[in-house]
Amino acid sequence: MIPFRLSFESGISLYEQVVYAAKKAVISGQMRPGDPFPSVRALSKALKINPNTAHKVITQLVSEGLIEVRPGLGTIVAELPASTAAERSSLLKKEVEELVVEAQRLGLDLDEVTAAIARHWARLGDRLETAPATNTRRRE
Repeated sequence: MIPFRLSFESGISLYEQVVYAAKKAVISGQMRPGDPFPSVRALSKALKINPNTAHKVITQLVSEGLIEVRPGLGTIVAELPASTAAERSSLLKKEVEELVVEAQRLGLDLDEVTAAIARHWARLGDRLETAPATNTRRRE
């Protein structure tokens, strides 16, 4: 099992999609510093991708300082410098654009979209606050 979500899209290389999904999981706090990161073999098997592609993904994440290889421990999520709100929100660029396009298609105005987001935010926020202590998502 891999510790991040990924849905493959046509037209974008598998390598880029896996790197992006892993970055998103690390930067968003879904994966925390010290958490184990899948090996090349585990990543390849779980995602059904070529081991060379999995190796390239891990090499890229190591070079960006998101994960590190520790002898005897394996590959783990690295301690990251604090990310800015702009960096975190840029992770949602595609999703925000899709939301705006769909809202405009439905004829919603900005106030209606904002209200809908606020309702969902509050509903999900309640779930996160009452979730068991094993929940590792960071709230900021």
